[in-house]
Amino acid sequence: MTTIKGARARARVEVTAAIKDEARRQLAAEGAAKLSLRAVARELGMVSSALYRYFPSRDDLLTALIVDAYDKIGAAAEAALAEPPPPGTVGLDIPLLRWVRVGRAVRAWALAHPHEYELIYGSPVPGYTAPQDTVAPAARVGSALIAVARDAHRARALSVPALDEQLRPEAHRLTAQLAPDLPPGVVVALVAAWSQLFGLISFELFGQFNRVVEDRDAFFGQAVARLGREAGLHGRSTVALA
Repeated sequence: MTTIKGARARARVEVTAAIKDEARRQLAAEGAAKLSLRAVARELGMVSSALYRYFPSRDDLLTALIVDAYDKIGAAAEAALAEPPPPGTVGLDIPLLRWVRVGRAVRAWALAHPHEYELIYGSPVPGYTAPQDTVAPAARVGSALIAVARDAHRARALSVPALDEQLRPEAHRLTAQLAPDLPPGVVVALVAAWSQLFGLISFELFGQFNRVVEDRDAFFGQAVARLGREAGLHGRSTVALA
């Protein structure tokens, strides 16, 4: 009986993966708004009623794809965060180097998976509301950036950006929610940097840099390093080239 259950579990995993792979193909061809369970079932040679046993609705399938995309881009950020610094890296440069590496890893994933990136950072899908299940995966890139700042703060390699008095209530709310161990000025700067990081990537991916920025790799490196310094990280400008 255990062997049978194991075979069924493996089969379910394989069919689920096939459904999501076909759905991603349709995302690339038609866009998220036109994703159809019936079309996915037809391409896989399944009857619709069989596919509904895996994903009861289009929204359930979209949620699975969104969680996968957030997890993949988050894993790319975390892998970059875990990389050791090159030999001979000056101590005060390490936090900014890690920051730039995280940003570059996120950009590289987005450029390699444009349709999955568009699903999570492009236009909202009409009629779809993301459930709570997406919140934790969506936070992984932001958590990686916070980790850089937190380690720098512990190493006394982090300056605290100035904080406007009018923003103090919101700053303290954000700090309590996101990183209670960091100064509010840093947390506000981190939230701004997080949004600007994805703004840079989206501008490149969705064509706003066409006929404007030519050396996009160098431009991105310098821009992301500047965001890190605005968040209080120390380091030389050459860190952007790492």
